[in-house]
Amino acid sequence: MTASAEFKAPTAEQRLLRSLLRGFLRLFFRGLVRPPMPVAGQRRILRVLTAINLTPRGVSRNSATLAGRPCEWHRPLVSSGSVLLYLHGGAFMIGGPDTHRSICASLAKRAALDVCALDYRLAPEHPYPAARDDVVAAYQALLEAGYRPEQIAIGGDSAGGNLSLVGCLQIVELGLLPPAALVCFSPVTDFTGEQMHEPPAGDPLLHPSWIEQAAQLYCPADLPRNDPRLSPLFADLSCLPPTLIQVGEDELLLNDSLRLAARAEAAGADVRLERYPGLWHVFQAHVGMLRAADRALERVASFLRERGM
Repeated sequence: MTASAEFKAPTAEQRLLRSLLRGFLRLFFRGLVRPPMPVAGQRRILRVLTAINLTPRGVSRNSATLAGRPCEWHRPLVSSGSVLLYLHGGAFMIGGPDTHRSICASLAKRAALDVCALDYRLAPEHPYPAARDDVVAAYQALLEAGYRPEQIAIGGDSAGGNLSLVGCLQIVELGLLPPAALVCFSPVTDFTGEQMHEPPAGDPLLHPSWIEQAAQLYCPADLPRNDPRLSPLFADLSCLPPTLIQVGEDELLLNDSLRLAARAEAAGADVRLERYPGLWHVFQAHVGMLRAADRALERVASFLRERGM
């Protein structure tokens, strides 16, 4: 399960901070954000937990709408004129632009481009394909606003990583030119859950029952979970634009990233896989605290600059 452009981060550092973060996440996220906690309660908890995340100076933020959906724009003082359409994680059920401001603002500043965080529709109120359709509509709206495909990247974490992939595949299916690049942090790529990773150190963030709850509420009952429209692992990946995948090694969804990278490479796609030992699901959210998260986002910025953005 390797890709030819694989990168593995250095050995663990900041051991005390990592240990403290692990304990905090295990207690307040993994222990609470899962059944039997109602989805409404999960949404409130995530907003409380992410309220303490750090955002950099020198980036403006304003609310707007894109293709009829609310969004937040993060703009650095100097921008290249390109845009990253960012899709937040949260198991397709929770989260929003406000819960992912640290990642979005940091990417805007480090990559010197505008970041648009889309507030796509959530399950259970809006199961598949509502969120995917919102992504496609947002991309079309950016094109109508004057952005060229080579000026647009799509990225996201976890559920947002899945939506980046299936949204891009749908964009190509519709006959539109794809975006210049995809950026996926620990994307969900296989709803069957048949090859879930079991990290020896444990996953401090994701509980298996939460993953199953998300699948039940998001996936239509009449659509097999290995349908490529849901699980991009089983899609034709040859049409993907250059794609960067970053994943922690201490997470249940590790194999979703490894297998997708291997299949994309086999299909001839330009894919770059980055593995981060000792880290957990969407560790990039700790930018400004964890040096590994800082470096990971710097590598995203470099990847986008290499694409001319």
